[in-house]
Amino acid sequence: MQLKRGNSENGHTHGELCEEGKRLYAAALRAGRIARSEAETATCVIELALLHPDPDDPDWLRPVPPSIALNQLIHPIEREIQERRQLTISLADTFEPFLTITTPDPAGSQAISVLEGLSVINATLDRVMDECNEELLTIQPGSGRRPETVQAGLRRVEPLLDRGVRMRTLYQHTARHHSATMGYVERISPYGLEVRTLEEIIDRLIIVDRKVAFVPARSDRRVALELRHEGLVQYLVGVFDQFWLYGIPWEDEVVAYATVLGGVSGVQRSIAKLLVEGHVDEAIARRLGMNVRTCRAHIAKLASSLGSGSRAQLGYLIAQSGILEQDQ
Repeated sequence: MQLKRGNSENGHTHGELCEEGKRLYAAALRAGRIARSEAETATCVIELALLHPDPDDPDWLRPVPPSIALNQLIHPIEREIQERRQLTISLADTFEPFLTITTPDPAGSQAISVLEGLSVINATLDRVMDECNEELLTIQPGSGRRPETVQAGLRRVEPLLDRGVRMRTLYQHTARHHSATMGYVERISPYGLEVRTLEEIIDRLIIVDRKVAFVPARSDRRVALELRHEGLVQYLVGVFDQFWLYGIPWEDEVVAYATVLGGVSGVQRSIAKLLVEGHVDEAIARRLGMNVRTCRAHIAKLASSLGSGSRAQLGYLIAQSGILEQDQ
């Protein structure tokens, strides 16, 4: 006999016959009555109305017959169940006319769709990739993708290779030294993947058949936008093509990163330029696609090469050294 309707202050659940209550109710049934003082040790029997005052003696309580008590407790539950069933039928009748209305595919009717959560983003990417037949353009910022991300990328693009889809990808220069990315490029390039790198690029971008584009909508990349507006997608294609024009092919040497000019490497020269512009370490690292610790190591080497003893002096020495006036 359990009717759970919330917790009481005495440690039992309202509507539930507690263990002490079971003992007292059984004793009352056997004896025909029970002392009121004894019943006070189990309030659950009072709450369930299993005992009522003895008309002949106020100090005693008499038990309600079990068949009557059970009916009193079950009846409101059955009434509530019936009401819920009626509500279910009513809701079904209300929504029946709407079920015959055909809803257009949101992917085909919405110019901008918000994708929340990695599972939703990945599922949408998989669906759109399955429909790719002509061209895939991607921009991947940073020093390189995690191995599991690279494996997911391989899984998506391998079917495209069989369909003869043209693929162009832009990385940052720092990705040239990332083992997982190097392996990905080495595996896919013979089958038509074109890769170029730049020192600085925009945030992640994926364009499928020049019809659908994906861009991040939050810094943690757990929210993305699926763009199907023709004007927006064509604008992003133009942005990609502009970056591609200035990108260095993967198979070519990045002179700015390999050549040392006046004791200052190309990457240190790039950092020096951003330092003079007033950027902090975190911003410089993000723009050049490296972690902050690597960025600070380059800053320390730059300071050593120029003989700087402080951050303020470093900016002055960079300006005086003329290294920013040299062609990369």
